[in-house]
Parts: sequence; C-alpha cells; structure tokens
Amino acid sequence: MKLIGKKIFLTGGMGFIGTALAQRLHKDNEVVIYDNQHRNSIKDTNLIGHENIEVITGDVLDPKKLIKSMRGSDVIVHLAGIAGVDTVIARPVETMKVNLLGTFNVLDAAINLGGIDRFINFSTSEVYGSYAYKLDELDNTPMGAVGQARWTYATSKLAGEHLALSFFRESGLPVVSVRPFNIYGPGQVGEGAIHIFVKRALEGEDLVIQGDGGQIRSWCFIDDVVDGVILCMEKKNAVGEVFNMGNPKGTITVLHLAEKIIQLTKSSSKIVHTPKKYVDVELRIPAIEKAVNLLGYKPKVDLDEGLIETINWYKNK
Repeated sequence: MKLIGKKIFLTGGMGFIGTALAQRLHKDNEVVIYDNQHRNSIKDTNLIGHENIEVITGDVLDPKKLIKSMRGSDVIVHLAGIAGVDTVIARPVETMKVNLLGTFNVLDAAINLGGIDRFINFSTSEVYGSYAYKLDELDNTPMGAVGQARWTYATSKLAGEHLALSFFRESGLPVVSVRPFNIYGPGQVGEGAIHIFVKRALEGEDLVIQGDGGQIRSWCFIDDVVDGVILCMEKKNAVGEVFNMGNPKGTITVLHLAEKIIQLTKSSSKIVHTPKKYVDVELRIPAIEKAVNLLGYKPKVDLDEGLIETINWYKNK
C-alpha cells in the first residue's frame, strides 16, 4: 500500500511521535490530528494552517466525537494515552481508564467505519517488565507486583494489545501493534530523559539521576521510529503482528548518557544522584529481528548523531 492520497487519522497527534508522523506524511496525504492538547509538539512546526492538516480537539474517552471525527479515514494511528513515569504514578486510575477504555473506543470506532486500510496501535516496551534483554515479540510479558503504580501503564498497554489483536481475529480489522523503545529527538515533550537532560545541560542546571545511573537503555532516534511505523502502514504482512521498534546500537547507561550530553553541549552542569522514588526498569534492549526480516526495518541514526541533532534543535529553539 502506497501512502499517497490517503486520509490518516492520528489520535494523540499533537504529541512527539504524532507530530513527527504528521510532518512526514502531510505532503502526500490528508492528516487529521485528534488530541486533547495536553501535550503539544506541533507548536514548534509549520503544520498548523497547512491545507493538508486538520486539528480536532477531542478526547478518546468521547466515543461519539471519535466516530464523527474519524469518518473517511483510510489509516488510523492510535497514539493517545497517559504516559511518563511520574504522571502514571501520580494518576494510576486515569492511566488505566484512558489507555484501556480509550483504546477500546478507537478500535470500536474503526470497526464502525468499515473498510480501513490499516490500524496502528502504539503499545510500549514497558510490557517486558524490569529486565528486557533482547526479548522478542513472542517472549513473555511479565508485569510487576500489583499495587506498584508504575506498572499500571504497562498493564493497560498490554491489555490494549490484546484488544487490538482480538479485533483483528474476530472482525478482520487490519491491526498492527508497535512497541517503541526509548524514543528521542527534536521536538520531544513530556518526561523523556534525553529531552530533560539536554534542556537542563543547555541551561547549566544539574542533571538529576534516580539511583546510581546504572540503568541500561537503548535509545532510538525519532526518524527511525517514523520509518518503522510507515513500513507497518505499507507492508501487507505487518497486519496482525506486533513489532519492537528501537535501536540496539544506541545502548548506554543513564549515567553515561548524562555524561555524554554534558560533553556534547559543553555544559557546566553537574550530575546529581537522588534515591529512587519508584520501581525502575533496570535493563531494556530491544530485539528487532522480526521488524528487520518482515518489514525491512533498519534504524540508521547512531546515538551521537541523534544527540547532536537534538541538541542543535534545542539551541536554535
């Protein structure tokens, strides 16, 4: 399927990944951005007012408005949800409500449309729990202990995956689920470590790390994730599948990441360690062989290159 002349509907489209997708897709397609405007990456682009961009203020918990707004869509990308560790811990009930009921509402609205080309459901690498070393999409998805608020996000997202694949099996809805691993880049908003570290380093403020900074992450540049999502839209063999999206070559400890950002920004910032306030993910490295083999996915941007581009964007901003 070629993405030309399509109507593409993005829930949560004003967020970081949604904005990046809209920037890539709007030249050849009509893009509808459906968002409650809680987060706003689009303000730093030239998308507002473009003839191929429509912005609708709406909530995924409003099924009637969803159905009305979604009419005529060929591709739906469901990005809306509560995210960010601090936000999730502070608002676990809302996290479950939005991520579970909201996902059901979007899937149900898509069925009511009938005949859509593709439904991309955004999940999370958090479904793999505290230790995820090159786990593939068929590996177990362990949840943390009940009562630890952090895991409400992972639990709700995993339930969303089950919902999406159930709609595929029962109704033929052409669903693909994506599990992104630590995305970063220009225009990021929210609670991402690189976004926060870069801004603080440029302002000469302390970079605060929870614990000793030995937590290991694989960082993936935003352009590489957008490439992967577009492949999920275009490739017929993606339907009914789940894909890890990340860059194993961008693996680094949180402490080393902070040190690297201070070095690249030539900042006078200091690194400050604080006690962990919550259960953390200690190891998260993706296995992307399935996406490579089935989709032809290949992350291209190495960590230093991506960090420099991100730093320069914030400097110019």
